[in-house]
Amino acid sequence: MLKIAVLVSGGGTNLQALIDSEKRGELGCGKISLVLSSKPDVYALERAKQNGIPSKVLSRKDYATISDYSRALVDVLVSEGIDLVVLAGFLTIIDEQVYQKFPNKIINVHPALIPSFCGKGYYGLKVHEAALEKGVKVSGATVHFVTPECDAGPIILQKAVAVQDNDTPETLQRRIMEEAEWKILPMAVKLFCDGKIKVENERVYIKGE
Repeated sequence: MLKIAVLVSGGGTNLQALIDSEKRGELGCGKISLVLSSKPDVYALERAKQNGIPSKVLSRKDYATISDYSRALVDVLVSEGIDLVVLAGFLTIIDEQVYQKFPNKIINVHPALIPSFCGKGYYGLKVHEAALEKGVKVSGATVHFVTPECDAGPIILQKAVAVQDNDTPETLQRRIMEEAEWKILPMAVKLFCDGKIKVENERVYIKGE
């Protein structure tokens, strides 16, 4: 059994998708063993409590620097014996200490088809506002490994979602979550836990495909 830590900063909708998938037996040999929040009193912590998952608050404001925070985060993850780290709406900057300790063991879901609408400044509704402003006909979500360069790590899975003429950033955000994020994030976690992901030259290869 591989131990999964889900890092959150808000409501935890992607966390809920992972919890639901685990209950259906769809995370393979993975188990959500820790929910860690960078903020106190967020609803994601209530989701963890309701489902009997241990949780911890590691508040960014309690640490003077990104380096100090990253060191504390590594200490928690290592002490809990975590095998896979999932960033699920985790909006706190971390540094290379974390990436070096967990190489190709940190995954993130981004609400666009990378390399479109990604990188610094593209998060939350800002992603969907940019997509609609550009007039794209298709958007979607990407699950990728996390590296020091924002949204630039090896891509694991992507799923496209059609953009409708009457979409607002809010409606597009919701549809991408429902049709893409909540589906491919658990799928990527299962692939990792089942040992089916291989990374070579910054590209992901899925064994058996």
